[in-house]
Amino acid sequence: MQVPFIGKVRRPWVWLLAGLTAAAVIAGTAGLGLWRSRQGAYDVEAFTTPAAVEPLTVRVTASGTVRPVQTVNLSPENAGILAEVFVEQGDRVEAGQLIARMNSRDTAAQVQQNQAAVAEAEAALADLRRGSRPDEISQAEAAVAANRAQVRDAQARLELATSDLARRQQLFDRGAVAATDLDTAAREQRSAQAALEQAQARVTESERRVDDLRSGPRQEAIAQSEARLAQARAQLDGAQIRQDESLIRAPFSGIVTQKFATEGAFVTPTTSASELSSATSTAIVALAEDLEVLAEVPEADIALIEPGQTVEVVADAFPDQTFAGRVKLVAPEAIQRQNVTLFQVRIDLLDGKDLLRSNMNVNVAFIGDQLANALVVPSVAVVTQAGQSGVLVPGTNRDIVFQPVTLGPQVGNQIQIVDGLVEGDRVFVDLPPGRSLENITLRQDR
Repeated sequence: MQVPFIGKVRRPWVWLLAGLTAAAVIAGTAGLGLWRSRQGAYDVEAFTTPAAVEPLTVRVTASGTVRPVQTVNLSPENAGILAEVFVEQGDRVEAGQLIARMNSRDTAAQVQQNQAAVAEAEAALADLRRGSRPDEISQAEAAVAANRAQVRDAQARLELATSDLARRQQLFDRGAVAATDLDTAAREQRSAQAALEQAQARVTESERRVDDLRSGPRQEAIAQSEARLAQARAQLDGAQIRQDESLIRAPFSGIVTQKFATEGAFVTPTTSASELSSATSTAIVALAEDLEVLAEVPEADIALIEPGQTVEVVADAFPDQTFAGRVKLVAPEAIQRQNVTLFQVRIDLLDGKDLLRSNMNVNVAFIGDQLANALVVPSVAVVTQAGQSGVLVPGTNRDIVFQPVTLGPQVGNQIQIVDGLVEGDRVFVDLPPGRSLENITLRQDR
């Protein structure tokens, strides 16, 4: 067969282009096969690890802050001058301990006055309840006798004055005396009559006094005396309360975190805030009770937290020390932090209160259940594809396949696989050279 020369062929450039294209296709196919063969040549064990069954203690980690259990700014009940302050910033105090004293000269004088009134009322009531002594009755009877003698004398003077008035009236009728003499006699007679009536009234009163002494005090008198005593005591109690209000005492045991006022300052009762940030110069001191940790736990983990749960606390200031804690309260309402839903958890500190300080940053670990046979893989093996959590596993022909899984709790660098793998399944913890997530496909056989 004769091979045509290029020069003898019509339109030879078309045949040349077709030949070059065929050669390129053959070369590309051969190169792709070689590239695939080289890409599949990796050591599976070098880049994967098997899913293992082992005990797993559930731990939920979160960040938190040390804070006082409660804080109060102490102020007086009534506005006034601060006389003394008995504490300094940083002092630890006990409940009921005296913190400061207000100027109380006026209330002290009122207390003394009311104490004297109470003593007087008590003495009067005691006299009534004790009853009459024999010598008191004798004295009263003697007074009756003296008053009766005065009545007799008054009667005699009245009789004399009446007789003198009658005599002068006769003389006046005969023109023997002047009218002024008659008027004088009349005034003396009226005066004698008044003196007799007064003497008779004294007799009546003294006789009643004797009767009262002989029969003892009346219940009405005792009741009135008791009422006067009760009133005096109430006034004394009020004065003592006002004096006690001048003494500022600690409502609970704690530490003095701030001192706002000194002796001589004018302070008012307007500040009773429970937060230090709202304190003003009208407060005397700020007092904080005990310490606790306030942690913020993501919504996804809150179901694993419950009151009484053991907590490990590590402060940024003491990274090598672990303090013990216990969950006291899980907030019933969530909060938002940068569009993340969180729940606040209050933690009682069981130790470390002598080292930890308010507003220190801490990391906490809530110790949960012990899982005896948990299927776990390294947490670095978990990836996300299209919003689905999963792991990368070796496929056929040395390819890499995305396997969806259901995740359990993560503890340290391990995470539980609830569904999607079995023990011994190998998962990638690192990709072989030349491989990327863009080349991964979703497994369909599980």
